Amino acid sequence: MSVLQHLRTAFAPAKEAIRPPCIDAPAGAAPLRLRPMTMDDAEEWNALRWANDAWLAPWESGDPMGGHGISFHQWIANQRRNEQRGTGVTFLIERQGTIVGQISIGAIVYGAMRTGVVGYWVDRDQAGHGYAPQALAMLADWAFSAPDGPRLHRLEIAIVPENQRSLAVVRKVGAHHEGLRPKYMYVNGQWRDHETFCLLAEDMGQGFSQRFVSRHTWTGGPAQGMESPIVE
Repeated sequence: MSVLQHLRTAFAPAKEAIRPPCIDAPAGAAPLRLRPMTMDDAEEWNALRWANDAWLAPWESGDPMGGHGISFHQWIANQRRNEQRGTGVTFLIERQGTIVGQISIGAIVYGAMRTGVVGYWVDRDQAGHGYAPQALAMLADWAFSAPDGPRLHRLEIAIVPENQRSLAVVRKVGAHHEGLRPKYMYVNGQWRDHETFCLLAEDMGQGFSQRFVSRHTWTGGPAQGMESPIVE
């Protein structure tokens, strides 16, 4: 196989569109649902996001070249386009019909790699309920094994070292620590080092969600050691 053929195989484009479903939490977990965003979410999402602006700012990734902002309508259109291309998917984290955060997989690569990068954030007022690690576990189960998912092999989570809450989350889900990547991502106005972690399909067992529930029983309120973090 030539070098060019090898690269084409390793970084093959998506062959099928991603059609994100609604993903419900298993029994015994907090009553979360992951669902695709729509234009109907504009008012609620904008209110929540701006209410959390200061909470998210230290970990906010951005484009060092600047670039133009986009409207909510354009963002939703981009999400549908990414789903059709199979390159990314964004879910709202919803609890009993109320948006409490967001989680996504971007930079999806197929072929010999089958990997994607996860990002998420949770409403500051909802911290302490374990929503972030549970949502990550639910997303991983879908991305790795669901018939309607992208059937990936690896999910990467990159975290600024000072973000202790996010570091706690990936450990609760059982992510592998891969090490420090210097100047890995542009965050809050500068290139920042990141600790990188991964979840692998081989580690699923009966499911990341089931494993998380078995170790962290949800009782309807905040639980010790189950803080909800933010990840850029």
